[in-house]
Amino acid sequence: MKGWLIAGTDSGCGKSRVCAALVRDFRARGIPAVGCMPVSCGDRRDARALRDAMGEPAPPLEAVNPVHLRTVAAPLMAAELEGRALSLDELEKACRAAAEQGSPLLVDTCGSWATPLAPGVITGDLAVRLQLPVILVAANRLGAAGQVAMAANAMRLAGVSCRGVILNSTTEEWDTACVTNAGLIERCTGIPVLAQLIAGQEDIDSRALD
Repeated sequence: MKGWLIAGTDSGCGKSRVCAALVRDFRARGIPAVGCMPVSCGDRRDARALRDAMGEPAPPLEAVNPVHLRTVAAPLMAAELEGRALSLDELEKACRAAAEQGSPLLVDTCGSWATPLAPGVITGDLAVRLQLPVILVAANRLGAAGQVAMAANAMRLAGVSCRGVILNSTTEEWDTACVTNAGLIERCTGIPVLAQLIAGQEDIDSRALD
């Protein structure tokens, strides 16, 4: 299975927007990339955006986002509140089924690297199971370098490769941290920064993942 797992340093970092943009750019280049959001919580706007990025004919939403929980919470808690039981096997199966529809596969994970998905299971465990390199998305703000370093260290301990970091600006104004984060991240972690997005940017060159 060829592809990448798109992980975030925390919720709200722009991970889902980055994933959809990458799928859209691959498709524009004639490469049949497939997006998969194995589990979502709350509304399904991000899942619909990922499906739409795949163009026409659009796959069924349930094929892109097979597990949808209405509760706005971590998947483990949302599932328990809704009387469901998630498992790592179920989420892995959803990703592998999506991979049969095209290549490469881009997996949009829920929350951060350590978000609880099921009893005893975090997002990182799904990355280990799939053995896909990780693209780490971080909000470009004060503290981003430390968040990236912690996530990168957890990936190394888990034996997962971090292909690179994408910094996403959540505001139009750039301060000193925004300007210096990329260099600091590369200097402290040795992981390349593949792109720096300005606020509202909807396009990313997927060749950066090569």
